[in-house]
Parts: sequence; structure tokens; C-alpha cells
Amino acid sequence: MGYRIVVAGATGNVGREMLNILAERQFPVDEIAVLASRRSLGTEVSFGDKTLITQDIEQFDFAGWDIALFAIGSDATKKYAPIAAAANCVVIDNSSLYRYDPDVPLIVPECNADAIHDYSKKNIIANPNCSTAQMVVALKPLHDRAKIKRVVVSTYQSVSGSGKEGIDELWDQTKSIYNPTDDKPAKKFTKQIAFNVIPHIDVFMEDGTTKEEWKMVVETKKIIDPAIKVTATCVRVPVFVGHSEAINIEFEEFLDEDEARDILREAPGVMVIDKREDGGYVSPVECVGDFATFISRIRQDSTVENGINLWCVSDNLRKGAALNAVQIAETLGREVLKKG
Repeated sequence: MGYRIVVAGATGNVGREMLNILAERQFPVDEIAVLASRRSLGTEVSFGDKTLITQDIEQFDFAGWDIALFAIGSDATKKYAPIAAAANCVVIDNSSLYRYDPDVPLIVPECNADAIHDYSKKNIIANPNCSTAQMVVALKPLHDRAKIKRVVVSTYQSVSGSGKEGIDELWDQTKSIYNPTDDKPAKKFTKQIAFNVIPHIDVFMEDGTTKEEWKMVVETKKIIDPAIKVTATCVRVPVFVGHSEAINIEFEEFLDEDEARDILREAPGVMVIDKREDGGYVSPVECVGDFATFISRIRQDSTVENGINLWCVSDNLRKGAALNAVQIAETLGREVLKKG
């Protein structure tokens, strides 16, 4: 016997990717419902070899459904997640709404799967920010070996992290560069994104950090260890899909780069591609469509006592969003619901 699954926000980039991954990983689905807002009502979406028609989330009855994967943004989640949870349908939410709620577990299955059991406090499980998800997959196995003191991370985040509007703006601006009469001013982003980089993701906070940078700090502490110090600079780059991160890690004890490489090769969800030659590393275009978080450029940092540098790349629509949500559902089914 399998599960009755709901995908809310099924017409968006992440919602469609959730459906793809559920099918690819052969998640035990007995029945599936796809939900959207009224403006997208009746839209067709694919699930494996099936075509599904979206239903109105406003009218949907969550009673009798096991798990709902939400990809509808914080405002809609605030309204509908409690309704689903009250109907005993466990919500796995991709928005930021519940990530910092102490009664809601924030889960990356490779890192803190045991926290899944805390879901029953609100019947809701949070999915982390895309940039955090891939980083903690790399950090956790190293932390287990040598205990991380401090992380300095610079991100290079693709436009798909801001949704379809971001993808469209990069595409339109790139074309307009070669057609000066067809000017495409910045709308989704604060500056031109084509052939440019923007050191600004989400809103600014009082201390000068952005909300995206703050998310990486707080979520890493919640998922791995509250004692880890994290500082982040998050940058939007003209890449369609795939987030990259340059990560500097300082440990409490010495960790040799060769041992770090061996640890990461054995770590769940990680693929190490690290050859010290031209092209012996992974770039964003090579990670698209893949489940793994790729690690390259592993090397000692001689400027601190116990330091390692590495390069981390992942498909942000997969591990950064849809894949992690499905992995949470798999963990929930295996550890708690025990059906399928």
C-alpha cells in the first residue's frame, strides 16, 4: 500500500520538479492530487507517463491525504498549511514560513533525518533554503569528523532561484544586449542580470546583511550545530539553473585535505569531482538534472590553523528545493508512517 500525495503549486518550477522527482524515484503513490491557484486552474501537468489536471487549492479537502508537498510561497502557505495539517495531512513546506519555528523540524535527510520525529507538534516539516541545503550536505560529514568552528561562504546563485520571472528576465535581457532597440530594463532584479552579477538576494537587514545571507546562518545552525559561526555573501549570477558556493571551513582540530576528500566521497548525496587539471571540477551547467551535490577544489587553507576550502555545486531546483522535499517524504514514510 502506498501514499495519497498532494502537490500544491504544481504549475510552478519547483512544483513541476517535485512531480518529476516523485516519478523518477518511484515514490509509492496510490493517488496524487495537483493543486494550483484559481488563475492556473485546469492547467495540465505531467507525472511520469500521466497527465494530471490541477484542482483549486481553495476548495480542496485535505482529509484522507497522507502528505502534501507545498511550493506555493509563504503567504499562501500561511493560509493553507494549517488547514492541511489539521486534516492530519503532513505538510512538507518549501517556503521560508516555518523554517525558524522551534516546533517545526527543518530537515535535510543526509544531515538530520532523526529530527523528522518532531513533525507531530504541528504536522508540518520545513524544507531549507536552496543555498543552505547543498552547503550542509557538504558540511555535516566533515563536522562529524573534526567539528566545524566557522564557515565563510560566498554563493553564486542562478536566476531560477527567483522563479520563472528571473529566468525570463535573464533570457530577455541577454537577447536585448544584441538588439539595442529592444531595451529590457531590470524588473525582477535590482540591476541588469545579463552579463552581470548582483551582490543582493532578498531584502536588506539592519546590520547590512541580506535576508538570504541571514537564512544561511540561522538554518545551518538549526540543521547541524548552533555553535557553528557562519558568515555569507550571496550573489545572483547570470546562470539559469545551478547554485555554486565557495566555502571556507575552519575546524576545531586539523583535518587533512586528503582525508576530507575521502570523507566526502563516502558521504550520502555527495559526488566528489576533484582533479587538479583543466576541467577537473564541476560547474553549474553540468549539475542540472542531477540528484547529487558536487564537491570540487578541496584544498588546505594555510591562512588559518585548521582550514579547508572547497567548491560546491548543485541543481537548486532539485536538491535546493524539490528533491529535498521528496527525500523528506521518503524519510517520513520510512521512519514514521511506514506505508508503501
